Amino acid sequence: MALVNEHFLKLPGNYLFADIAKRVNAFKTTHRQADVISLGIGDVTQPLCPAVIEALHRATDEMGTRQGFRGYGPEQGYDFLREAILKNDFLPRGIHLDIDEIFINDGAKSDTGNIQELIRWDNTVGVTDPIYPVYLDSNAMIGRAGVKDEDGRWSNVVYLPCNAENGFVPALPDRRVDVIYLCYPNNPTGTVLTKEELHKWVSYALHNDTLIFYDAAYQAYIQDDNIPHSIYEIRGARKCAVEFHSYSKTAGFTGVRCGYTIVPKELTAATLTGERIPLNPLWLRRQSTKFNGTSYLSQRAAEAIYTPEGKEQVRATIGYYMQNAALLLSTFRSLGFEVYGGENAPYVWMRTPAGSDSWKFFEEMLYGAHVVCTPGVGFGPSGEGYVRFTAFGSHEQTAEALERITRWMTV
Repeated sequence: MALVNEHFLKLPGNYLFADIAKRVNAFKTTHRQADVISLGIGDVTQPLCPAVIEALHRATDEMGTRQGFRGYGPEQGYDFLREAILKNDFLPRGIHLDIDEIFINDGAKSDTGNIQELIRWDNTVGVTDPIYPVYLDSNAMIGRAGVKDEDGRWSNVVYLPCNAENGFVPALPDRRVDVIYLCYPNNPTGTVLTKEELHKWVSYALHNDTLIFYDAAYQAYIQDDNIPHSIYEIRGARKCAVEFHSYSKTAGFTGVRCGYTIVPKELTAATLTGERIPLNPLWLRRQSTKFNGTSYLSQRAAEAIYTPEGKEQVRATIGYYMQNAALLLSTFRSLGFEVYGGENAPYVWMRTPAGSDSWKFFEEMLYGAHVVCTPGVGFGPSGEGYVRFTAFGSHEQTAEALERITRWMTV
């Protein structure tokens, strides 16, 4: 008899966005004439930039010739893309990496979920709260998170609250934690850490022999020169941190699928006997076994965003979304809401009025304004009393949604 992995049974019945879709579909069934606008899920809406489209066409033509055809590619990624990453994402910031420390993937979600396979099931985990659900769910699947209580907290997880009261700057753990997940610019709150604050986390990790999993998926949206784009801008981070990047929001690759992970060669974890094991070759072994590499077409498309034309076009698209973020902030503030983020990230985090809980406000806005947001509690206990809005809609849809919300709030 095959026995099920019972840790899966501890997970919530639906992934957060599947639950949102279910509720929205139920509303549409009973309100067939309603035109619903979603400012909830963080999916992009603008088309791929011309440089990427041209690269995809060229790569497709190559694949149609005997000389240019490619089958299985290297699991770690083609050198042409990894070299472009080195020269454009890291060297300008004074960060020196080896090409073998870069692993191309099919989007950051896969690697942020899979990286936990490299560590023992009984490591302690710390997370900023609220948090991107994949980090916790993937640890729950192996049994590392423990069990979930009525308040939505996992028993074996150390929660580090981020809220308006602490300026969305999490306090360092008051005890030693084996692994800490950080995401900056933050999904879901849209807030950031300064170099001084990030330095505290690196110092904590080095002092406590803690491993940091650092998700930098939204670094391209940073506008403030004082905000780090990479944890490796902090001295010593190569000895304690894995970093994840994605082209999904940077270049609109949510449907193309490409990103990369940095695993420095100095990074190690210990065995029970105290032997230090480098994680870079372990991750390569894992990827070679379970991952057949990102498609050639996707990698050529990603390479194109580093050309002069590609950089300019990507900046323009990011600017487009950040205009939406600015409109969200200004409109919500004019309506008297407390809002955060949206200045260095494409997300706006809003406190619900009159102490309304997250799901209740979600339902009220859906039925009252026909606009979808994301309930903050879906991202963790400290998200209760907040909702998230995405700036990834079109200008027209964003403006229309805000007009509806304004009418709804002022009736």
